[in-house]
Amino acid sequence: MAAQRKRSDRSPLILLCLFAAVLWEADARQIRYSVPEELDKGSFVGNISKDLGLEPRELTERGVRIVSRGRTQLFALNPRSGSLVTAGRIDREELCAHSARCLVNFNILVEDRVKLFGIEIEVTDINDNAPKFQAENLDLKINENVSPGMSFPLPEAVDPDVGVNSLQSYQLSPNRHFSLAVQSRAGGIKYPELVLEHALDREEEVQHHLVLTAYDGGDPIRSGTVLISVTVFDTNDNAPVFTLPEYRVSVPENLPVGTQLLTVTATDRDEGANGEVTYSFRKLPDTQLLTFQLNKNTGEIKISENLDYEETGFYEIEIQAEDGGAYLATAKVLITVEDVNDNSPEVTLTSLFSPLKEDSPLGTVIALLNVHDLDSGQNGHVTCSILGDLPFKLEKSIDSYYRLVTHRALDREQVSSYNITVTATDGGSPPLSTETSFTLQVADINDNPPTFSHISYFTYIPENNPRGASIFSVTALDPDSKENARVIYSLAEDTIQGAPLSSYISINSDTGILYALQSFDYEQFRDLQMQVIATDNGDPPLSSNVSLSLFVLDQNDNTPEILYPTFPTDGSTGVELAPRSAEPGYLVTKVVAVDKDSGQNAWLSYRLLKASEPGLFTVGLHTGEVRTARALLDRDALKQSLVVAVQDHGQPPLSATVTLTVAVADSIPEVLADLGSLERSANPDDSSLTLYLVVAVAAVSCVFLAFVIVLLALRLRHWHTSRLLQASGGRLASVPTSHFVGVDGVQAFLQTYSHEVSLTADSRKSHLIFSQPNYADTLISHESCEKKDPLSLLDDSKFPVDDTPLVPQAPPNTDWRFSQAQRPGTSGSQNGDETGTWPNNQFDTEMLQAMILASASEAADGSSTLGGGAGTMGLSARYGPQFTLQHVPDYRQNVYIPGSNATLTNAAGKRDGKAPAGGNGNKKKSGKKEKK
Repeated sequence: MAAQRKRSDRSPLILLCLFAAVLWEADARQIRYSVPEELDKGSFVGNISKDLGLEPRELTERGVRIVSRGRTQLFALNPRSGSLVTAGRIDREELCAHSARCLVNFNILVEDRVKLFGIEIEVTDINDNAPKFQAENLDLKINENVSPGMSFPLPEAVDPDVGVNSLQSYQLSPNRHFSLAVQSRAGGIKYPELVLEHALDREEEVQHHLVLTAYDGGDPIRSGTVLISVTVFDTNDNAPVFTLPEYRVSVPENLPVGTQLLTVTATDRDEGANGEVTYSFRKLPDTQLLTFQLNKNTGEIKISENLDYEETGFYEIEIQAEDGGAYLATAKVLITVEDVNDNSPEVTLTSLFSPLKEDSPLGTVIALLNVHDLDSGQNGHVTCSILGDLPFKLEKSIDSYYRLVTHRALDREQVSSYNITVTATDGGSPPLSTETSFTLQVADINDNPPTFSHISYFTYIPENNPRGASIFSVTALDPDSKENARVIYSLAEDTIQGAPLSSYISINSDTGILYALQSFDYEQFRDLQMQVIATDNGDPPLSSNVSLSLFVLDQNDNTPEILYPTFPTDGSTGVELAPRSAEPGYLVTKVVAVDKDSGQNAWLSYRLLKASEPGLFTVGLHTGEVRTARALLDRDALKQSLVVAVQDHGQPPLSATVTLTVAVADSIPEVLADLGSLERSANPDDSSLTLYLVVAVAAVSCVFLAFVIVLLALRLRHWHTSRLLQASGGRLASVPTSHFVGVDGVQAFLQTYSHEVSLTADSRKSHLIFSQPNYADTLISHESCEKKDPLSLLDDSKFPVDDTPLVPQAPPNTDWRFSQAQRPGTSGSQNGDETGTWPNNQFDTEMLQAMILASASEAADGSSTLGGGAGTMGLSARYGPQFTLQHVPDYRQNVYIPGSNATLTNAAGKRDGKAPAGGNGNKKKSGKKEKK
């Protein structure tokens, strides 16, 4: 119980301490000073830095400044001394009029802490104003029959000072007829009266001149005077009398000018001129003389200027009524002005913290605003709001201040600046509002990496380009601003064929333009892959990259290279043999040439440039085959010299020539005899020509026999395979006959695809193994992609075949049309009477060249159906042992059967289902020549 009693006794003490602490904290934020009026500008008022707990230099650093509401700034801060000084002359009477205490209130803002301190300064009065009468001269009319002791009111002097410095006393100049009496009204206001001491005698003295002096109590004493002229009138023994001693009226402040407020009335019982009453303002400040208008005859009071409650809410007017004699009467008129909602709220932007970083936390102060309404009561109650859906909100601060703070996260890339409109609305009816707009800039931070407009880029450049040529331009955009948006371009480190990428390509770090540092060679490499990096200049920097593929385009910079015929290395002359019994179209030889370029630059055409006997031989335009144009006659010379030109289709075209020597004879002895008789006297070294011819004929015969044997073996193998397929259920489709070539009744299966068939007699499933073609080096023609070949038939027969990707061919160039048998490749005796299409781009041509290599390699491996031994493609039997695959290192093509029009067709022709060129109408003629 004792413990509880102690706790109950302590509770009031604790509450008292808390209340004192709250009062102390509230009072700590209110600073008071006192300063006399009329000080010079810059006079010391108080040590504000000390009272704020700051050093003088911190006033500027912390953004300490004075904020006040719509009033001329009377005080200023001295940042050097840290003191509060006057900003100009201060007139207490102008500020506070007759108020006993003159207090000036304003706030001091410590901006870095957003903290306000109230300042209250009392302006003390000094005796700087002398008493002053409204008029310098006063005319007073008194009837001579006035009894002594009667008093006459005199005008009051006005001293705007207060206290002891205000009006204290009056003094009248010495006179035997009049004396001065000083009366006091409610509120201590003194006013003088002139008292008649002795009766007046108009006949003795018509006018009396007096001086009334008013004194204040200041040090030194100041005074003011008025000259009174007293005129003695004839007898008028009745004074005017007002109906009311005091008139009261209340009017709204929005009355129009000219509105009548009220009418004052005074009556005089005298008659004639002594009974006529006139009205005038007796006591009215100079500032109010223009506000009201008084009709001197009727006593009507009207407003001559607009009333303003905010300036003056109450008027006290003294009206004087005077009759035709010397009598006066006074009355008061009290006018109360009622407030109406005629003032819109005022919004003052005290502080604005702009720009603001976009990563500022929520609740960050953006602006400090002050709102005020000159109206009173509910008309002066103001509420603030923000227009629009903005990431900000208003918070009430002290007095009439509001803080604008962030409410949601900011993103400069979405909105870089905000036009903020603050609306202040009062509580009047109807309510009035004011809008204040200001702009807040959002400061950028590096939060976005550069972005390329495409996921990847590719471009083309012709080979043999000049060094330093501009290749391509990439552009990356960074939504950030200024340095954060400045993009720097670079290339990722990489090596190409053992050399750094920077030795081939460079990039302008500012513009993103790529330049070639070397002249590219299509035959060396055809494309470059690189990574372009875009880095901004922020802190820390952000980056992104994009892949760029650079394709080198071929140019016609390589001359056609003639692979066959080549001149023997031992100095002998190569000679082609043409029997005199050869019919028109007989294949004599074939010019084989290649071009290292690709595409159209590698398309070759052949033409006969010069012949010893024109019209005897023709050259295939696209095959290079040299054939007889007509039957050989006995008168034709034994030795024929031909000059064949090979030209590509580049721009400009390049060409090469080769000279052929053709021997015309029906038999080898005749050739030897004719050549001996022709050449014996010309060159002793030509005696060996006969030996070469004999060897050549023997080689041709051996090749022909080997070829027949191989064809028979392939035929037997095909027959055996067909039997096995029939035994397994016939699920393997038959091979079209267009894939066979007949020579003397023997058909050989010529298929460019190498495959192996494994069959079992006790299983209905057969297994086929296909060698996958390398599509990086070969090209499947457009026809082979559209038509089914024997391999596709196998797929239809449910045979498991590995998937092989097909490379689509570009659309054909209709300017070059040739049959499938006339396309570049392993061609033979194509007639050239059909129309076809050349490959129309460099990639197709490259793949055709690769197919030629594949066919030549097949022949070199012994899998070819041609005779002549391994590595010779069957040509050594026709053209001698010196013609081997060493003379055709890269482009082995144009394999044909010597002494016959039957040749091997290319793979595309087989897949198209066309018969080989050997079966195009020359089969019987070829058979006859074989028999011969």
